[in-house]
Amino acid sequence: MSKAAGKLKSMKRNVEKIVHTTKLKTNIPAGMAAAGPPLGPQLGQRAINIAAFCKDFNTRTAEMKEGIPLPCRISVNSDRSYNLLIHSPPATFLLKQAAGISRGAMQPGREIAGMITLKHLYEIAAIKIQDPPNALLTMQQMCEMLVGIARTCGIKIVRELKADEYAKFLGERQVVVDEQKRELAEKREAKMLRTG
Repeated sequence: MSKAAGKLKSMKRNVEKIVHTTKLKTNIPAGMAAAGPPLGPQLGQRAINIAAFCKDFNTRTAEMKEGIPLPCRISVNSDRSYNLLIHSPPATFLLKQAAGISRGAMQPGREIAGMITLKHLYEIAAIKIQDPPNALLTMQQMCEMLVGIARTCGIKIVRELKADEYAKFLGERQVVVDEQKRELAEKREAKMLRTG
């Protein structure tokens, strides 16, 4: 019995610690990582030094425009160190930036929120294909995926786009957006009156 107990103790010493924490997946604005919520509590639960993480993240994203949302994957090691993987901005963000709009369509199949050219689509695909989850995709598959994402945002893909016509379209679209915002505000107020 004592020999078996001795062998068990030696086996326990040789076995490495296994960490059963999941990867933290979150979007952090470039250059704006702060210790406050929601990032601080998420890092605190995983015993990561919050101040050191924020400093590291902000220095790694210093060359980017401040405020761009960046999907991050954070895995924690057993010695409380971490591996930070920063992906390129989400496809919806890049598509809306290329179209020059701040929000997508409320009814994607029925209204057009903006337009981009095939060149824009290809450039965004070239950026997104560098992310590790998309490493096995071909450029054609990435472009097809972006076409689907653009459709759900209400962004139309055209071969050619003239600046003056598009500026006129965006002016007309702004009127529709203002009307939609007004309707949403009215619904919110009516709901508050019912519950209050």
